[in-house]
Amino acid sequence: ATPLLAQSSNLEVSYTWWNMFYGNIPGSIGETSTLAILIGASILLITGIGSWRVMLSTCIGLISTSLLLNQLSAVSDNPMFELSAVEHFVMGGFAFGMVFMATDPVSSAQTNSGRWMYGLLIGFMATLIRCINPAYPEGMMLAILFANAFAPLFDYSVVQSHIKKRQSSYEK
Repeated sequence: ATPLLAQSSNLEVSYTWWNMFYGNIPGSIGETSTLAILIGASILLITGIGSWRVMLSTCIGLISTSLLLNQLSAVSDNPMFELSAVEHFVMGGFAFGMVFMATDPVSSAQTNSGRWMYGLLIGFMATLIRCINPAYPEGMMLAILFANAFAPLFDYSVVQSHIKKRQSSYEK
């Protein structure tokens, strides 16, 4: 079993964090070696293809949601609530989705503020889907698709707020 499936199903399979980071675990391509994904992320950031705002805000969404769920683990018997943010990061396809799928320039938000909201939503939704739905242990792709539907709304809201600011400055 993959580490994410083992954790969500309470299986007696144990993987170390380092094994998950280096990729010495079973799983699909793109969900095993977080180290290779981070190397790819650095290439995307250096070349300017990937948005650091989307990557960082997705991590912030993951961290804040996992901290919230860690607090709720005292009142829940769900083993996924106990996972830390760094464990979520190296399990499953979170890192791959954050680096290579969420930063797609065509379907993600186009404004900088919109990218922050877009990434936060992805991090929040992916962690929530992973932890709450035992039948669907991954959740990253669903979170990205959900955020893609909201990306135009984020951009529209940002543009409208800029228009209102400019109109109010001209009226003074």
